[in-house]
Amino acid sequence: MRIVRTLAVLGLAGLCLGSLPRHAPALFPQPSVYPVAWELDFVADTPKRIVVEIPGESVPRAYWYMTYVATNHTGQKQIFLPTFELLTKEGRVLKSDTETSAAVFQAVALREARKPLKPALELAGEILEGEDMAKYGVAIWPEPTTEPGTFSIFVSGLSGETAPLTDSEGQPITDAEGHPILLRKTKQLDYTVRGDEVYAGDPIVKNAERWIMR
Repeated sequence: MRIVRTLAVLGLAGLCLGSLPRHAPALFPQPSVYPVAWELDFVADTPKRIVVEIPGESVPRAYWYMTYVATNHTGQKQIFLPTFELLTKEGRVLKSDTETSAAVFQAVALREARKPLKPALELAGEILEGEDMAKYGVAIWPEPTTEPGTFSIFVSGLSGETAPLTDSEGQPITDAEGHPILLRKTKQLDYTVRGDEVYAGDPIVKNAERWIMR
């Protein structure tokens, strides 16, 4: 009797498996648990707000900025080409340092005088190995809204790990020119601004920091 029941259970399981789609939806790629490519050490400070008087304009403008340091401990020199994107709660994606006046960088550099800051474009290039070769930079965005609530910052260019974007059949997705679309290991930083509106004293809380493929 036990054998008959076992066979019945196995038969039912076979029917259930047979009813599943031949190709299950592919999972979105995740970063490798173990190192598969070079990776820089990256430490970012909490974003801050600053109001700057732009030459030739009668009304000061508000900006957000984030200072950071990237260090190469990979054992050999690497190419450092960082990009910084801010994602608002409304879904807007803003790339840093786009048409940012030199006056804004100067105001940030003056406030953060203890750090030898440079814009991302000036830091781009080789980053040599060791603490003494660390690169200190700042990413700057025009204030996107007076009520940011939650927002995220994505930092790419910190790792050599990539993965192809595939469809539910496991086939590579290509761009308009037929080239496979590659996702890159990217640092995601999530924040919340407490308060109804943004003022200089509004606290910014870091919610999470993680690696994703983007």
